[in-house]
Amino acid sequence: MGCVQEREVFMMPLTFADSGQLLTIQKITGNDETKQHLATLGFVTGEEISIINKNGGNLIVNVKDSRIALDKTLANRIYI
Repeated sequence: MGCVQEREVFMMPLTFADSGQLLTIQKITGNDETKQHLATLGFVTGEEISIINKNGGNLIVNVKDSRIALDKTLANRIYI
């Protein structure tokens, strides 16, 4: 019998990513209200996003063909 080896996934907050890369959301953290707010904006696990611009930790992100501005606090809730 072969052994099954799980692949370890490295995640980091969205604020650590560079602009211009295509990224996939791995996890959303926070309370239920925060998670629902982000989901309403299109930030859900498995969704592909890209950072258009970074300014002092605040981000402009492309998600589902829309540009969304996120402050640093919300962006840190999104793990890629």
